Amino acid sequence: MSLEERINQEIKAAMIAKDKVKLEALRAVKSAILLAKTEKGGTDTLTAETELKLLQKQVKQRKDSAEIYQQQNRPELAEKELAEASAIEVFLPKMLTDDELTLEIKKIIEAVGAAGPADMGKVMGTASKSLAGKAEGKAIADKVKFMLANL
Repeated sequence: MSLEERINQEIKAAMIAKDKVKLEALRAVKSAILLAKTEKGGTDTLTAETELKLLQKQVKQRKDSAEIYQQQNRPELAEKELAEASAIEVFLPKMLTDDELTLEIKKIIEAVGAAGPADMGKVMGTASKSLAGKAEGKAIADKVKFMLANL
């Protein structure tokens, strides 16, 4: 079952349950999917990688908005954004824990043969591709920087 079909089923379930927050989040994802399909050069079906990036972007937007709302002392709006983000995160693959991320990056550093901070580009290129969807880019970069500095 494609992501779009799963989203449509969840929208129906949210309507029946009268879950407004989840419904709003899922409708935003559906809108983003439709926009991606109708973009110039778009196709009728999206690749799994495109769907993953789309979902991650939606979650990141909501978390960024929540952070801004927190800074502006608007906890009720931040709460809503975080609730929407968690409703979307259900469709993302399980994220790596800090220990799992460290282990994966250690393997990549050994495979690439990195010797220090100067090799950050080589490690990041490989790590970004192999860990896409499993960890946030910032977390990967921070961990790589830390590990290369301590070699």
